[in-house]
Order: sequence, then structure tokens, then C-alpha cells
Amino acid sequence: MIELFLTDNSKKRLIGQEITNGGKGNVIFRYHEICTATNNFNPRNQIGEGGFGRVYKGLIENSNKVVAVKQLDKNGYQGNREFLVELLMLVLLKHPNLVELVGYSIEGDQRILVYEYMANGSLEDHLIDLPPNKMPLDWNTRIKIAVGAAKGLEYMHEIANPQVIYRDFKTSNILLDQDFNPKLSDFGLAKVSPSGDNSHVFTSVIGTYGYCAPEYIQIGQLSTKSDVYSFGVVFLELITGRRAVDNSRPPRERNLVSWAKPLLNHRKKFVLLADPLLDGDYPIKGLHHALTVAAMCLQEEPSIRPLMSYVVRSLECLNIQ
Repeated sequence: MIELFLTDNSKKRLIGQEITNGGKGNVIFRYHEICTATNNFNPRNQIGEGGFGRVYKGLIENSNKVVAVKQLDKNGYQGNREFLVELLMLVLLKHPNLVELVGYSIEGDQRILVYEYMANGSLEDHLIDLPPNKMPLDWNTRIKIAVGAAKGLEYMHEIANPQVIYRDFKTSNILLDQDFNPKLSDFGLAKVSPSGDNSHVFTSVIGTYGYCAPEYIQIGQLSTKSDVYSFGVVFLELITGRRAVDNSRPPRERNLVSWAKPLLNHRKKFVLLADPLLDGDYPIKGLHHALTVAAMCLQEEPSIRPLMSYVVRSLECLNIQ
């Protein structure tokens, strides 16, 4: 098993070897090719930004392929180690619901990832603070996105070898293609899941407030069940149309999970959790089923939370209702 939090040169060489062996279908771009593809990182081409750096829409001339180009900010929170982790994850993990790596560029102090372009941006773009001319996601599309994202986590937790803890599951990391099929992105914080008798590890708390599981925040205990909790938060966002944390709301409503949990204990109050933008256009039984799944994922005790395979099967039932 590969340890992904690296300090010594031998481990860095091992990562390089894994990238070389596993990434034979990927292109190693020259920096000048990336500059050409993005029109010299023209601000008009920018489609995203975060603590890691910026993402640009680009066009690879020799293949006429539209791509997303992620340029690491040399002064950002994601350093060389996190870049290598993300690159390795993109090379090793292959699934329809994980973003696909096209290639990468490492020249001088430049660290760049090139991956498939997702025409509809992130889930966050379609859920929160919608402009007046933008239609809200309908119920079926929300469930479709939840199912696909759950399948991505299921693959990472239960099928991939080695199995992986994502550690950064949130709406801004769920990208949508032209048909609103979801793909998980941004694997810089991912960590290999422990094997054998150990179901969790203890590590420093890195993640986004509002999405992290309580045991991870309190004592740094990290496991695949931490991701399950984060899925529950995102699923609540999909159902309610609210942010995980929204400081513009009254104090008791600022934390989505804290606000929703009392309502989740009373089925008669489930309708109060539905996004008003749905305008009542959803199946009542489907809403109840969805909120029941979300509540299971949000259990305080990690061992009580379901496996993602169970979540996938449960949500697929919603697709046929």
C-alpha cells in the first residue's frame, strides 16, 4: 500500500514511479502548450478559483479537445505534496463519477493538472444564490446527482485498491457535465484508507467547515465514515437548497445540520426541509425516503452510518419511484 503523505525522497520517487506506470494514457504537457491552450492564462478563460489556485478553460490545439487546466498557486494552501497526491489519485482512480485526468505539466515551479472539461460547472453553481434567469434543479436531477456522487464515493471506499478516503466532499467539488452527470474532483486531501483491523486513522483536521464529521473535528479521527457524514451534508443541501453554513441566516439556522436534525425526528415536518424553489414538485414518499437516508449518514456515531454501497442502493430506489 502506498502512503500518500510523503516526506522523504524515496517515497517521492515511489510516487513518481506510480504516476509513470499508471498514467500511460495521460499526456505530459510542456508549459508553453498550456499557455497556448489557455491564451496565456487569460482571466476571461478562468472558470474557478480556490485556495489551491485557479482553473481555466483551455483548448488543446493538436486534438481540438476542450479541457480544464488547474494551475497550482505557489503561495496557496495546496503545496507540492498535495499536488502529487492529487495527480496520483487521478492516475490510479478510474470511474465514471470521478473526473478524468487528461495530462499534467511539471516544469520549474509550475504545477499544472489538465482534466476533462465539465460544461455545467459545480453543483454549488446550480444550488446556491441562483440568479433570476437560472432555473433551479428539479427533483429528479437532484437525485441523479446524489446517486452519481454516491457511486463515486462507493468506488473509492469499497472497490478501489487501495481504498481511499476522499476527505473533501462538498458541493464545489462535485462537477457536472452537459447532461448533469456528476464527477468528483479535487483529490489533494485524499488519504489511503487503513487496512486490517484499523478502520480509522488519526490525522490533522483539514477540510471545509460544515462538511466535516464530528469525530474528525473533535479528535482528528478519520475514516470512510467521515466521507459518509459529508455526503449526508451535501444531500441535505440538495434537498433543502441551503448552504452547509450560511451566516446570513438567523443564528439557529446558520448550520444546516443543526437546523435540520430536530426536523428529521418528525416525519410530519419533513416538508419544511424541501427547497422552496422546488415549488412542491416532488414525490412526498421520495422526499421522506431521501431525508431518511440523509439522517442515517448524519449519525453522530460513525459505526452506525451506512456504507456508501447501501446509500447507492437506497438512492437508486428513488430513481424509479
